[in-house]
Amino acid sequence: MARAVAAPAGPRVLAEGTLPRDSRLGPLKDLNGYFPFTPPASREAWEARAAQLRRQLLVATGLWPMPARTAPQAVIHGLVERDGYTVEKVYFQSFPGHFVTGNLYRPKGRSGPLPAVLSAHGHWPGGRFQEKSPKEWKQDLVSGAERFESSARFPLQARAAQLARMGLVTFFYDMVGYADSVQIPEEVAHRFAKARPHMEGREGWGYFSTQAELRLQDIMGLQTYNSLRALDWLSELPDVDPARIAMTGESGGATQTFVLSAIDPRVAVVFPAVMVSTAMQGGCTCENAPYLRVGTGNVELAALIAPRPLGMTSADDWTKEFETKGFPDLQRLFALLGAQDKVMLTPLTHFGHNYNYVSRAAMYGWLNTHLKLGLPEPVIEPDFSPLTIAEASVWNAAHPKPAGGEEYERTLLAAIARDSDRQLAALTPTDAPSLARFRDVVGGAVDTIIGRRIPADDSVSAETVAEHARDGYRERRLLIRNRDGEELPAILLVAGPAGATRTPGRAVVWVTERGKTSLFDAAGSPTDAVRRLLAAGVSVLGVDLLYQGEFLEHEQAPVTARRVENPREFAGYTLGYNHPLFAQRVHDVLSAIGFLRGLAGADRVTGVDLIGVAGGGAIAAAARAQAGDAVASAAIDTEGFRFATAGALNDPSFLPGVVKYGDVPALLAVGAPGRLWLAGED
Repeated sequence: MARAVAAPAGPRVLAEGTLPRDSRLGPLKDLNGYFPFTPPASREAWEARAAQLRRQLLVATGLWPMPARTAPQAVIHGLVERDGYTVEKVYFQSFPGHFVTGNLYRPKGRSGPLPAVLSAHGHWPGGRFQEKSPKEWKQDLVSGAERFESSARFPLQARAAQLARMGLVTFFYDMVGYADSVQIPEEVAHRFAKARPHMEGREGWGYFSTQAELRLQDIMGLQTYNSLRALDWLSELPDVDPARIAMTGESGGATQTFVLSAIDPRVAVVFPAVMVSTAMQGGCTCENAPYLRVGTGNVELAALIAPRPLGMTSADDWTKEFETKGFPDLQRLFALLGAQDKVMLTPLTHFGHNYNYVSRAAMYGWLNTHLKLGLPEPVIEPDFSPLTIAEASVWNAAHPKPAGGEEYERTLLAAIARDSDRQLAALTPTDAPSLARFRDVVGGAVDTIIGRRIPADDSVSAETVAEHARDGYRERRLLIRNRDGEELPAILLVAGPAGATRTPGRAVVWVTERGKTSLFDAAGSPTDAVRRLLAAGVSVLGVDLLYQGEFLEHEQAPVTARRVENPREFAGYTLGYNHPLFAQRVHDVLSAIGFLRGLAGADRVTGVDLIGVAGGGAIAAAARAQAGDAVASAAIDTEGFRFATAGALNDPSFLPGVVKYGDVPALLAVGAPGRLWLAGED
């Protein structure tokens, strides 16, 4: 699939040296793009869109289907007494042998069940152990960002302490690689930049490797699953009311807040600070993953919380225009759902990126209102006594740190892969109910990975650039276009002599690695196989897929897929915002099928079939999976290809997640029960 292919010498549609006017040849989208949100016209339209987005989030984070729940085996120790609350040290398992760590703050003198809050932090130095420098905290006092030296020095602790004093059981937990979360270090989880060849093994791999991405194993997914298991554990505490759980976090912690709240309805009230906007979407590796924001952005992802209460702040950072760009659209959606009073923005653009006292006060009021705490307003945060690192740290001589490092990383990912493989194996259909489940899970994942189905009848059109009468057939040179701004050079060979009355017949989309040139031999005549189809009354459509044929400026096809201009070698920075090249070629096949189905008049066809050979087998298999009954029969030669052999993240056949869901055989299976002729397999 990654072979270099000579540019065609066969019939052209465009003038020599002219490229298709295809939007995909323009700049790639990256995390610094513009991500507007347009609310739908009806509640029903939003519900359908929301279901699609939730599946996209779960697939992107490796949580579709959800991993087998590991018994947490939680350990709580090291009680510390403070004025009005207590603090305990907590660790428990998310995956077997992988620990979530943090501090549990509990209000004193309250009987349960109590409301609770899950508190996530951003990328501050030290994470849960953060202590600002004297210059920083003194400036916060001068500017009015903070009221007391203790909260200026320890703003993360100040938040947890105040929430406990408000009567909330508060779990302040570590993001991966921070504070006591030591098994995957911060340098890997958040600062990864260059590929690690020694972590690329087919039998043992690490994060950010080809094999990890083919299984959708990424730090965003690990962190999201840790958050979900933290929610599981918190909601099951005997003194917690599971119907009154809130979540808050700032910056990267706000990303965790709105993503977890989007996929899990147990979060009743949400407050992500200084993150939601139409601008920069999150710059860390822990905030990005393939497919995560393809066709969407943070404003729409936060909208998935509706109609639950959603409060936010903005600052003098990438959120500074949110009050006029993005937030009004959220207001319209909440109004559509009859919840206009459940979305709020406190713009604090005179402060830089923060979760300072002024921002926290907005959050305290929001939780007070929507968790019905009954506290007098405004809720004032008093001074507090911070914990030392020794008082806060989970690990000590009696509770030693668990194993970590690269060998542990390989072991963790292998265990996650085995669990996923077991779940997928159990989905093998044996009857009608299991077939429906297979289509829902594996077919749903393929739908997200490919990201498109057959286009609507009115969204594909074609311009006939030239038409020629040939010996026993007509040759139409076309530009097939769709509403997404894509333009495909194509040749349609119409069965039957020119001028003769034609009985509508079948048509075939011919998919190979060489595009439409593969319809012709060295002399420019149709190949024997194509002639046999024409003689049988079957028309044949050849298309230059993206970066085939007339998409090429030079004599060789690209042997690497494009990537955004980000120096960090992580697939999520490109494929979190753009479809993989392989998927885009599948889109082109789907557009070709849609074009044939819409033909009218003398060229009308009675049905469409699909042929994928000579490097086009896997593309045809994926298109067949997405086409449904729009394709009656498919003839596919896989040549034994497997996506697992993709050599690098920029391989043209690199398709994140496809190995997790069963590789080429799964694509073929999703196409059932359509007729299939198969070659290239044992």
